[in-house]
Amino acid sequence: MGGNDHRFIRNLILSSVCLVIGTIWRQNILGGSVKNIKLILLVVVLGVALVACSSAPGTELPVSPSPTTQPPVVDAAVEGPPAPPTCVANPAPPTPSAEDLALYSPDPEVDWVRGPEDAPITIVEYADFQCPYCAVASQNLETLLAKYPDDVRLVYRHFPLASIHDKAILAVQGAEAAGRQGKEFFWTMHDALYKTQSVWSSLSSEDFSLWLIEMAGELGMDKTQFEADLYSEDISALAEAAWTDGQGLGIPGTPYIKINSLYDAQADPQMLTAYVEMIKLEKQQFTACPPMTVDPESTYRATVETSKGSFVIDLFPKTAPLAVNSFIYLAENGWFDGITFHRVLPGFVAQTGDPTGTGFGSPGYRFGNEITPDLVFDRAGLVAMANSGPDSNGSQFFITYDAAPTLDGGYTIFGEVVEGMDVVNSITPRDPQQGVDLPPGDPIISITIEKQ
Repeated sequence: MGGNDHRFIRNLILSSVCLVIGTIWRQNILGGSVKNIKLILLVVVLGVALVACSSAPGTELPVSPSPTTQPPVVDAAVEGPPAPPTCVANPAPPTPSAEDLALYSPDPEVDWVRGPEDAPITIVEYADFQCPYCAVASQNLETLLAKYPDDVRLVYRHFPLASIHDKAILAVQGAEAAGRQGKEFFWTMHDALYKTQSVWSSLSSEDFSLWLIEMAGELGMDKTQFEADLYSEDISALAEAAWTDGQGLGIPGTPYIKINSLYDAQADPQMLTAYVEMIKLEKQQFTACPPMTVDPESTYRATVETSKGSFVIDLFPKTAPLAVNSFIYLAENGWFDGITFHRVLPGFVAQTGDPTGTGFGSPGYRFGNEITPDLVFDRAGLVAMANSGPDSNGSQFFITYDAAPTLDGGYTIFGEVVEGMDVVNSITPRDPQQGVDLPPGDPIISITIEKQ
């Protein structure tokens, strides 16, 4: 179950990446961002197509494997009791190197760009019009741009894999010839090439040339000018250079995606959305742990108003002061307002607390587990911190729908629903394992804290 800060995740992404298929996700007990990263290839069929277009896979934003559900191992050689749990601010996000900035910053003179110039998120895509997975990636990126029209811009760069695709370079010439008649014509030809890839990819080069000229006419271009530009020396040289230069840059294959000159990503919709949401979240995150103001001897009650109604939680400051203090701090600062229950598994748990709705978001700090043998997951209505390890609690929490003894020892129980469990039971089921076509999560409207 998530709780790690995305900055921490992305530091790890840069230092270690292997793709791990489906079984990790299926084994997920309480999924979320992870401390020890394992990456999951979500769409196996698309992965097969990727192999056909790439010499090596790119790095994906990780999807959550199962968290550790056992207590942390204590080195027997260390004498004395373990150190009490503490809170620490997450590391600052990494910054791109000067070299990567030079390589992946948009060049308005030569790049084809969609989206606002001041967008906080820039996606640079190297792609091949004859690559099957690039066609899928194109649709996914178009959907992303429509979803985030003010936040994302796309930079398209050619990398025609001439060694395996016989018409890849000619397709580049067609797109560039279209672009000579206006930026909008580049993008209409770009879209047409991907959407009709199955039609033209089987043609001979001669027939494909004729197809391009006819398509230019259908798209409203001057066919005579298009044909002249299609075979012009400068466009032919540009297309050849795109293949040569891509190899020189060490691009592993297509599609190759770079986000903000820093993060490699697969063009999977869920992964792309997660990256965008994580980067957007940076403006909202705290840069330090909350001040410790909770009184362990006092009684605190939280009223959670949702779109389905309200429920009441009695908090446990005596056994979980860090968790309760953080929860109160976040609630009083409006962190939870508008956040949805992004993972709701009837008979198991309802999870929330992540503004991104992806399971990767956190408040910008993390703190250790507060485990006591007196509190175990033996009933419904228990409220506990989501995490992926002893030091990874953040803002995500879950409410149990039933006893869950497999979670004992791994998650901090910091409260219990004492009124409105019927409201909790009515929260819309939503399992992120099932893909991206999910019902909207039910939102929290507000959380009010009362000290008694």
